[in-house]
Amino acid sequence: MKLLNGTAIALKALGAHKMRTLLATLGIVIGVSAVILMVSIGRGAEESVMKKIQGLGQNLIIVTAGKVRVIAGRPHQIDNVTTLTVRDAEALSQESPYITRAASSQNIRYSVKYGEASAYTLIAGTTPDFTSVRNFHTASGRFFTDDEVKGAVRVAVVGKTVVNNLFTGTPLGELIRVNNVPFEVIGVLEEKGINAIGQDDDDQILIPVTTMMRRLMNVTYVNNIYVEAKESSSMEKALDDLTVILRERHHIKADAEDDFSIQNQTDILRAGRETEETFTMLLGGIAAVSLLVGGVGILAVMLISAKERIKEIGLRRALGARKMDVLHQFLTEALVLSFAGGAAGVALGILASFIVGVTTELPTRLSTVSIVTAFAFASVIGLFFGIYPAKKAAELDPIHALRSE
Repeated sequence: MKLLNGTAIALKALGAHKMRTLLATLGIVIGVSAVILMVSIGRGAEESVMKKIQGLGQNLIIVTAGKVRVIAGRPHQIDNVTTLTVRDAEALSQESPYITRAASSQNIRYSVKYGEASAYTLIAGTTPDFTSVRNFHTASGRFFTDDEVKGAVRVAVVGKTVVNNLFTGTPLGELIRVNNVPFEVIGVLEEKGINAIGQDDDDQILIPVTTMMRRLMNVTYVNNIYVEAKESSSMEKALDDLTVILRERHHIKADAEDDFSIQNQTDILRAGRETEETFTMLLGGIAAVSLLVGGVGILAVMLISAKERIKEIGLRRALGARKMDVLHQFLTEALVLSFAGGAAGVALGILASFIVGVTTELPTRLSTVSIVTAFAFASVIGLFFGIYPAKKAAELDPIHALRSE
């Protein structure tokens, strides 16, 4: 009953100055909604990146010739090493019980022409195992076969972006010229979009790796081998086997460094998750500052309220109200402000997250934890900034308060 009476009195006191109350509450509303929206955007970005990394393939291990350095978030080969071969990929899938498939890959950007149209795109030479290891599948037509790889046949499977850049109709059966070498288009890849490192997976043409090596580049080596571990639990064993097999095949001495680099999907996922979590925390932290600004607004309103109601406080004390009663009354008013602002901020934050997700390309994902935390933090802010003016009002001398003008 005391709580209900105190809340009613608080609402009456705050309602007497509607504009001032609204402005004080507005800081909390903006703060709570900003925290929810920013965390929602951060979580959405994190989920999007995780999906893209998982879309690279299942239990994926990437072997790159030479050393790899991450520059601006993207891996770059920094050594021109020519020891990684197609036979290495074959040996990995044959000699390790923990490796299911291995697809060699050699890629380079070339000019591609079809009639009067031309485009500069990525040409990737690989094997049929690439479809399973890297989770690439054809939307129409077919992928090239092992026999076509052995025969270095000039066939190509094109991405959706390439189709849009070169063709007006179906590309199947058409001849394109890659660096002036003719290729027959036998398939179109399913649309993939932008991958985890910011590259367009649809802007590429896949051809047999032997065709790439013999007819286009005239080399005997490959840049990468994409390896699929049997299970995620056997990833470490697959990595150990992979290292041993490649070191033996490349005749690397015990005290010498590897002439290849290894990245596995677990490490990529961990790095991506850590980056996005840091990004989310940064966004949430920036937004939380506005909650503090809202708390300062509550402090200002409560101080003004205490000053304006000196006579009321003196009268209540003279009629028997204790210091604790006055303290509770002013804390109740501060909490009503923060609760009202918090509730409105939650509603606004949820609505803003939905609108951003629908009207923009930014992915959003609401977090129950962030909603509860923002509301609780708003309540704590109200209580914290309400303590000083409440204590100041409670400690007023009744006689002095009654004499004040």
